[in-house]
Amino acid sequence: MKQLFGYAGKVLRVNLTNNKILKQPLREDIIDKYIRCVGYAARVLWEELKPGIDPLGPENKLIFATGPLTGTLCPGSGSYKICTKSPLTGGWAESRSGGFFGPKLKFSGFDFIILEGSAEKPVYLWVHDGEAEIRDAKELWGKTVHETTEVVLEEIGDREASVACIGPAGEKLVRIAAVMNDRDNAAGRCGTGAVMGSKKIKAIVTNGIQEISIAQPEAFDEAVTEADEALKRNMPNIHTIIPLGTIGLVNIYNSQGALPTKHEIGFLGDASPSRP
Repeated sequence: MKQLFGYAGKVLRVNLTNNKILKQPLREDIIDKYIRCVGYAARVLWEELKPGIDPLGPENKLIFATGPLTGTLCPGSGSYKICTKSPLTGGWAESRSGGFFGPKLKFSGFDFIILEGSAEKPVYLWVHDGEAEIRDAKELWGKTVHETTEVVLEEIGDREASVACIGPAGEKLVRIAAVMNDRDNAAGRCGTGAVMGSKKIKAIVTNGIQEISIAQPEAFDEAVTEADEALKRNMPNIHTIIPLGTIGLVNIYNSQGALPTKHEIGFLGDASPSRP
């Protein structure tokens, strides 16, 4: 396999039904066509999911995906995606979250985690330094996201690890349930938390020290510096976005009239009376 700059180079495939863990190389035929993490995940789901499956059934698959910039110094590269068949819409599900989970998954030696099947009892997955193990999560079932995070970090003995998990909503298959990582970062779209709950997997915990290879390090550093300076020039409120995340954009969107706070169009397109 040729060297893939920007990638860890491996996929972790976990069958929760039979507790089988398989480490696979990245498929070059997909990487060459679809650079972004979502493209790879979409192709895998397209090939492997049968039409008409139940999104909350064991036939569905849940993919945690990173891209070639994840874990580098590139601005905005700290996120990851969760892709699956949505229990909310019955269609394509793509949900993004920031925090440390994406980079630390990459540092653990894997670009993607593909979850298959469904566990008989609650479990969590510990992924670190090119290895993975399925652990019992019976005592975690019913706990909140913050409670789960604290217990898991204490159990594995690594306070620097990143935890992506579900709370009671995901366990109860609420179709808008989120997957939360690093306590307060949310992959909140499409009900990915419900899919995680249907598979009886409470959390994925990850950390590692693998470095990410850059093809042209000096040129990349220059591009990163240029992009960072451009963001500071063109986004004066970036100092509020960095600590607050998406909610830091509310005032910006409101000033641009992008929030639907003064809707005057009815559900079927008929004009509604204007509000004072």
